Amino acid sequence: MSDSQARAIADVSAGLILATVTIAVPPERVFRALTDPAELPRWWGSDELYRTMSHIADVRPGGRWRTEGKGSDGEPFFVEGEYLEIKPPHRLVMTWRAPWDGGNTTTVTYVLEPTEGGTNLMVRHEGFGDRAQSCRNHGMGWPRVFDWLRAYLEPKPAALRTFHCRLIPPRPDFAFTMTEEEKALMAEHADYLRGLTKAGSGVLFGPVGDPAGPWGLGIIKAQDEAATRALIDADPTVRSGRGFRWEVLSMISTLT
Repeated sequence: MSDSQARAIADVSAGLILATVTIAVPPERVFRALTDPAELPRWWGSDELYRTMSHIADVRPGGRWRTEGKGSDGEPFFVEGEYLEIKPPHRLVMTWRAPWDGGNTTTVTYVLEPTEGGTNLMVRHEGFGDRAQSCRNHGMGWPRVFDWLRAYLEPKPAALRTFHCRLIPPRPDFAFTMTEEEKALMAEHADYLRGLTKAGSGVLFGPVGDPAGPWGLGIIKAQDEAATRALIDADPTVRSGRGFRWEVLSMISTLT
């Protein structure tokens, strides 16, 4: 997942919070994560703050909901309320009441709008009145909740593997007998490798002073060998047809 895109603004004078985040899954999936009693405890919370342990939800207008959990100190807590409006998968309105917030009732409105490749989720949390500190605290809390939801819903990128790549030149003494045309080709080659490094695929590149003849070393991170070979096949030296070839070996493990 990318860095947090969640944003929240607390207007303490109006007793209102507006929060938004974009999540790379359809609205139907987000709506289910917000309402399904089996799903919500899987994502709402973190070990350093609090954990949701159970969620009961009668998802209909007038239906009640209740969430129970434990703080990082082991103390139990609960939050509860009533559903006021339900229009799957685009709108959900509910009251929100917690003893640790003085038992005051606020209203939370979720609006889910489809976007290209995902959902724009907006929350309007209102009814804090003159309780400025409570409004501020909840305003700081919503981006954390959105981050938990994104981490739960968005697909995880595949872990990158590390590959040891060896560029073998067309002749053992190539490094010492390059023609002007070959020097120009190697300059293109160096520019290409710099691009891989800048893009994050290349970890390290450079010539190795092998007594049997210098060769090029490349350490590349990619999803698999096919992806690695696609990168090296695009190297100007390979595309030149002058006899260069890359050997690719997957590293079993790495220490950095």
